[in-house]
Amino acid sequence: MDSLKPSTKYFTGVDTKVLLAFIAMILGITGFLIIAGIVMKGATDNIDLQILRSLRNPLHPWKPIGPDWLFESMRDITSLGGATIVFIITLIASGYFLIKKEYTLLILILVATIGGAFLDLGLKDFYGRVRPSIFPKLIEVKTYGFPSGHSMMSTIVYLSLASLMIRVQGHRLYKIYVISVALFLTFIIGISRIYLGAHYPTDVLAGWSLGLAWASLCWYVSWRYYRKKTKKPDSMVNSLNG
Repeated sequence: MDSLKPSTKYFTGVDTKVLLAFIAMILGITGFLIIAGIVMKGATDNIDLQILRSLRNPLHPWKPIGPDWLFESMRDITSLGGATIVFIITLIASGYFLIKKEYTLLILILVATIGGAFLDLGLKDFYGRVRPSIFPKLIEVKTYGFPSGHSMMSTIVYLSLASLMIRVQGHRLYKIYVISVALFLTFIIGISRIYLGAHYPTDVLAGWSLGLAWASLCWYVSWRYYRKKTKKPDSMVNSLNG
C-alpha cells in the first residue's frame, strides 16, 4: 500500500494542474464573451471614456498625463506586443526548440502564434469596433480595436512560451520566475495601449481574456505531450510498485 502513495500523489497533482488549466480556459472564454456582449450594447462606453480622459491632460488633450519619459517608456513598451517583436520572439523560440529537437513544441508555438493572429484579425472584423477618437492619436493605428491585438498576442506568445519553457526546466523557482515575467509583460503592454489611447480598456480586457484561454489550451497540449512522452509502460510501473 505504501508503494502506491507516490504515484497517487503524482496523479493528484497532475489532475489539479489540468483542472486549473481548464478553469482558466473557461474563465477566459466566458470573460471575453461577457465583455463582448456588454461592449456591443454600448454599456461600457461611459466608463471607457472616463478612464481615457483621466489619462490625458484636461487642458491639452493631445498630451498624456505624466512626465515625457513616461510617454516614451509606454511607446517602447507597447512595441513588445507588436507584430514585429512577436514575430522575432516566436522565431527565436522556434530556433531554440529546433536545436533542442523538441519538434512538437516547435509546431505548438507556431500554431499558437499564427492561429492567435488569425483569430485576432477575424474577431476585429467581426465586431468592427472603432478605436478611440475623442483625443488626437498618439500612435498610428488602422485596424479595428476589439479585441486589443497587442494584449491578446502578448498574452498568447509570452504565456505560451513560458508554459513551454517550464516544461524543459523543472526547478520550481525557475518556473515561478518565468511565469511572473510573462504575466508582467502582458500586463504592462495592455496598460500601454490604454495610456496611449490606442484602445478602450474593455478592448484590452477582452484581449487578455481570450489570450489567457488560448495560452491555457497551449499549456494543456504541451502537458499531454510530455505526459505521453514520459509515461512508463504498464509492465515497468508494475515492477516498480511490486
